[in-house]
Amino acid sequence: MTTFYTLTELVRRFGGSLVGNADTRVRQIASLQTATANDIAFLTNPKWRGQLDTSLAAAFILAPAMADATNKPRIVTDNPYAYFAKVSGLFNPPPDMEPGIAGSAVVHPEARLGKDVRVGANVVIGCGVIIGDGARIGAGSVIGDGTVIGMQARLYANVTIYHRCVIGDRVILHSGCVIGSDGFGLAQEDGHWLKIPQIGRVVIGHDVEIGANTTVDRGALDDTIIHDGVKLDNLIQVAHNVQIGAHTAIAACAGIAGSAKIGAHCTIGGAAMIFGHIEIADGVNISTNTLITKSLPKPGSYTSTPPFAEHGEWLKNAVHMRHLDSMAKRLRALEKKMETLMENKEE
Repeated sequence: MTTFYTLTELVRRFGGSLVGNADTRVRQIASLQTATANDIAFLTNPKWRGQLDTSLAAAFILAPAMADATNKPRIVTDNPYAYFAKVSGLFNPPPDMEPGIAGSAVVHPEARLGKDVRVGANVVIGCGVIIGDGARIGAGSVIGDGTVIGMQARLYANVTIYHRCVIGDRVILHSGCVIGSDGFGLAQEDGHWLKIPQIGRVVIGHDVEIGANTTVDRGALDDTIIHDGVKLDNLIQVAHNVQIGAHTAIAACAGIAGSAKIGAHCTIGGAAMIFGHIEIADGVNISTNTLITKSLPKPGSYTSTPPFAEHGEWLKNAVHMRHLDSMAKRLRALEKKMETLMENKEE
């Protein structure tokens, strides 16, 4: 059943200033181009301002600088994009699971499940597991012995959580996510690798979201820790003993080597690589494909990726890159000769 909301109801829930007909009713959020008369649209980039005149949306979400750009009803807010996220969440809640525990699920008798926990088909829940009220455990997921999962957590299908991990309240783990697998700990003896037991845990704070097929390794001795509000995209590797500060966001295909410490409120672009045993300060922004090989003690933006080029040009530049050291030495020698010539001239 479709639910309509008036603009008054939206402002009552999410704040903002209302301009125009407060009784305007909307049932979905949409882009300026695709909106219909039952939708509310949003605008964040001023260069698309002209699309307000042609959009069929019933109402808009706008920044104060564009509050007078249309005569249609609008909600004015300092952060239209965040407001859009809230309204979209209201109109589009995640689909819920069937109540209860599926008949094919295997729940250890010593596991403790809170109120209104829903468990899908073929789920395995181990000994001593504690799951908080309102959690949702998707089909085929496996939860290892002694793991604790917080209230209203949501595991989509085929999530694997190894033993003794701790998952906070309202955490979202997407399909294929693996939490608590062994870190890559090896010692060499006589030309052979010896496995080092990984005896730490993974501890995940509240309101964390981890994308599909992302892996978070358990600590070798101490815990791997992901603090509150962290958002991890798909296909990220988080190695053992890594610490990620609160409200940091990391895009897909990034790799974080063991014992790296990443601060709070950082952003890390897709396919970026972070060396192990380094520390990154709070408020650091790392560009996509950037390789970080040493600690970053100050906030700011960091980029190491050269721009792409036509292949022939790239090959020429690569040749020059190989000779940068010798070129620098020749340049320093030339500078010294110039200094000597200038001194002789002055005499």
